[in-house]
Amino acid sequence: MPRKIRLDAVLVQAVIAGALSFAHLHDLAEAAGQDGWKAWAYPISVDLLLVAAWRRMRTHSDNRAAWVWFVIALAASLGANIATAGLLDLEEVPAWLCILVAGWPALAFLGGTLLAHAPTAPEPTDPDTAPLAAPEPEEAPDLTVERAPDPAPELPPAPAPVPKPDPVSAPTVAVPPALLDHAQKVADTHHATTGGRIDSATLRARLNVPAPLADAITAQLA
Repeated sequence: MPRKIRLDAVLVQAVIAGALSFAHLHDLAEAAGQDGWKAWAYPISVDLLLVAAWRRMRTHSDNRAAWVWFVIALAASLGANIATAGLLDLEEVPAWLCILVAGWPALAFLGGTLLAHAPTAPEPTDPDTAPLAAPEPEEAPDLTVERAPDPAPELPPAPAPVPKPDPVSAPTVAVPPALLDHAQKVADTHHATTGGRIDSATLRARLNVPAPLADAITAQLA
């Protein structure tokens, strides 16, 4: 389905203003001695500088230079409109105005070049679309030859173990076989955990039995 063409009042106003300003610039350049195609090139140069400065202001944050050149181009366009409104005799154009008109191409070229090649601040990137960071280079293996460690100083010989006294014979107490089997499991667990035999006090605490019974069980476990 074809789209309907809608007239924008602002766009129509811009076309009218641009056409009138174009004609006034042409008339002023022709009155200043720029005849033929040169008179038509002047309004194009002014309008292009206006557009370049405006785009620079819209797309960059640091636009001080763009404002300067926008004001210069606007002054040239507005000056031509005022000069051709009857305030200036186009038959007798002053010498200073002829000099300004003749020097305008170089000035417009300078402004356009500065606007096109001015440095721009880097724009913030979207973290979702930012390129992946390059992997860091792997460090080269350390080829330094390590010196052999110094030998450890000799320690004095360990003292001979003191023989343990023979356990005192416990009084004869009858030990139920089931309790003896359970005590054997407790003693084995203690030996596996600590590496030593279980004593009577520890066995008594584990089994919760009287001291004579714990001594008798310890004697039988030995």
